[in-house]
Amino acid sequence: MWKTEELINKKFLLFRKILILVANWLKFVKVRRVNTVLSTPFMKKRLLALSTLVLASAGVYGQQDIALTHFIYNKMLFNPAAAGIDEGVCGTLTYRNQWDKVNGAPNSALFNAEANIERWFPAGVGISFAHDAIGFNRQNNLLLNYSQHIVTGSGTLGIGVGVGMVNFGLDPNWVPPSTLIDPSLPAKTSATTLDLNAGLYWKGATKPYYIGLSSTHLSAPDIAQASILGAGSSVSYNTARHYYVMGGYTIEHLGPGDLDLQAMMRTDLVKYSVDINARYIVNKMFYGGLTYRTSDAIAVMAGFMIDRKFVVGYSYDLTLNKLSSVSRGTHELMVKYCYFIPPAPVQKSKHPRWL
Repeated sequence: MWKTEELINKKFLLFRKILILVANWLKFVKVRRVNTVLSTPFMKKRLLALSTLVLASAGVYGQQDIALTHFIYNKMLFNPAAAGIDEGVCGTLTYRNQWDKVNGAPNSALFNAEANIERWFPAGVGISFAHDAIGFNRQNNLLLNYSQHIVTGSGTLGIGVGVGMVNFGLDPNWVPPSTLIDPSLPAKTSATTLDLNAGLYWKGATKPYYIGLSSTHLSAPDIAQASILGAGSSVSYNTARHYYVMGGYTIEHLGPGDLDLQAMMRTDLVKYSVDINARYIVNKMFYGGLTYRTSDAIAVMAGFMIDRKFVVGYSYDLTLNKLSSVSRGTHELMVKYCYFIPPAPVQKSKHPRWL
């Protein structure tokens, strides 16, 4: 999950003021070990919870879509027009542990299943599910994707739409200074609303390239979370509309393998980020490569393939942003399996008249 640095800086200044107030309050009530209480594990957890409240109380306006190093195997999540654009029936599982060892950092799990049904109808269908947890927040996205395929001699154009739901939940564990019932603190809540994606995807037929344009969260819902007693502070979660441009080209027969180049740009019209990926595929069995994500990380990736049907990939992101001093990087694991429907058997007549 990629956050805008301007938002974080503003919230940090407010958070710093609140820390000063907390320290003064501790002195006032004469809590023991005032000089070291802010460094204890107990207080660190409480301050993290407090910072989460500060960041959430004014709403979330940064980018919320998951950032993936293996986006090349999860295109349908960002562009429904990519559903079933390739042959076969495929399922993909991805787990991402972002900013390892940072308390409350994002953890994401994804599942995609898609099928090319051009044998019966010129289209592709799919379903995608994404779970994202950061701090007290939990977000779930479930989408049914449809892509109408227009096949030409130069390539295939996919026109896609994704319809589903987005669920945002808050499961806090507050420990207020004086009472367990504080009307200013948001309670455990959950809300679900409509989610819409749309996109275009072009896959070349004579050359191994593709390009896609898409937008997620077209409805841009605003989900409000009430406080414990229904009064006071509340959390407003805005699912920002995102825009994507993706593309790739494969340089075939470069030595014993192929050089696969991919790029994806995302923006919410406030900030933008670009992923640039290059990997070398050896004999269609093994691959290794690098990914650079602007202002965030550089990643190494490796994996192996079995007869186009089974792919396992792993990546490690080295954090380059302000969390680099505390983060131990990001781990991502991806597994994909495809089943290719055999061609329809040729019907032969056994009647003596037609021998």
